[in-house]
Amino acid sequence: MDTLFTLKKIISFFVEPFGLVLFFFFVGLYYLYRSRFTKAKIFLSFSFILLFLFSYPPFSNLLVGNLEDVYGKFETIDANISYIHVLGNENNDDTTQPLSSIIGDTSLKRVVEGVLLQKQYPAAKLIFTGYKRDMTLANSDVNAKMALALGTSAKNIIINSKAQDTKEEALFAKSVVGEKQFILVTSATHMLRAVKLFRDNGLNPIPAPTDFKKKNIRSIWIKPDVESFKNSQVAVHEYIGLMWTILAH
Repeated sequence: MDTLFTLKKIISFFVEPFGLVLFFFFVGLYYLYRSRFTKAKIFLSFSFILLFLFSYPPFSNLLVGNLEDVYGKFETIDANISYIHVLGNENNDDTTQPLSSIIGDTSLKRVVEGVLLQKQYPAAKLIFTGYKRDMTLANSDVNAKMALALGTSAKNIIINSKAQDTKEEALFAKSVVGEKQFILVTSATHMLRAVKLFRDNGLNPIPAPTDFKKKNIRSIWIKPDVESFKNSQVAVHEYIGLMWTILAH
């Protein structure tokens, strides 16, 4: 499992924006040093075109928008909700920093959304999943600590730090939730893939997306920026994940 997981990460890197730009750039440099200038111009030019395109806000907005528009923000429903599952993301393990810095921005938004929903459904338990990667702190533990700091009772928290990806998170949720409806909290760009994986595994999630990245852009005359490149990176990662999910199903 670990080998397959690592292989997926390596393949993903080279087909996502950052990896693609680096690949074409270094191939272009290779041909440049070999004095094969025509090929060098092609690869170097293509790397800069990709860099511009993925950093261009209207294009980045299109990529994330196609994912985020599928599920809108959660609307309160009249139902017995027993569980709210907050999916994991990222954190660091520098314990010299406060919890607000250890937890990643995306994780923080997911946790806050989960806590706010738990206040609407006080009988519901919060499920936190997310593994350690190569760190000493598991994301699920960090997220749970933030939920506790925000006022959630420890008796209303369930933690699993073993799940390495969304499919494993879904399998754990199934062992807890069964076929009951529950609220699923994750980033808006990730929600489409997450819902598919959860439903494919026999679960009944109610989407509650957060961490929206789409913006209202009213002009095409706008300069490229780093944030847009990051959003493109996130979106392409999700498109690749969706393809992988469909092919593996």
